[in-house]
Order: sequence, then structure tokens, then C-alpha cells
Amino acid sequence: MTVLTQPPGMGDVLKYEVNPNYTRETVTLLAGASYPVGAVLGRITTSGKYKLATAAGTDGAQTAAAVLLYPVDATAADVTGVALARGPALLSKSALVFDVTVDDAVKTAAKHSQLTGLGIIPRDTA
Repeated sequence: MTVLTQPPGMGDVLKYEVNPNYTRETVTLLAGASYPVGAVLGRITTSGKYKLATAAGTDGAQTAAAVLLYPVDATAADVTGVALARGPALLSKSALVFDVTVDDAVKTAAKHSQLTGLGIIPRDTA
């Protein structure tokens, strides 16, 4: 029997939001990467573009500012995507995708805390 594997979708990440018209934003994703659903994004201060939120840095993207709700391929050029930018909203912690520099529990907890500050609450049970 053939086994089908479905990639993660928005429903795997987003468990509750108060109103999609309020919580979501269209954002421009920086070229050079393929962004999966659940990517934790930081906003680059000078350009306003988004990329994976890094553990450290000085460009503004070191602070989690949104979570991508649909996968986006921006390998060749900047592309727009839909992101959860504010709450109230609940997310599944296990479905979030972080930059490679967010590589331990302390850095992950910092990103969770930054999202919580936006009203976007990562939960174990969501």
C-alpha cells in the first residue's frame, strides 16, 4: 500500500486566533531562502522585510515579530507571504521553525517570550 506524506500546514501551527482580519499581515520575505509554514520571523529594521528570526544580531531580525502561516519560496527573489503578526492567538510550540542560530532551549525560550509579547502564545498542548 502506498503511504502518502503530507507536509505541515497552517492548521498544524495555528490553533486559535481571535480574528484573521486583525491578527494577520502580508509581509515581504527576504530573498535567498525557502520559508516553511511555522517559520518564526524577524523584521529587518532598515528595509521592513522579514527573514528567519536569528538568535543575535543588530539588523532588527533578532527579535521575533511574526510567524509565517503558509510556505513561501523566496530563493530567487523577495516574495510576499501571510504571517501572524499579533494576537490574541495560540500556536503549537512543536510546529514552530527557527533559524539555525536558535539552537538551544534558552534561545528557543527567548523567541517564545518575544512572540508572547505580541500576544502570540506558543503552547505545548495547542
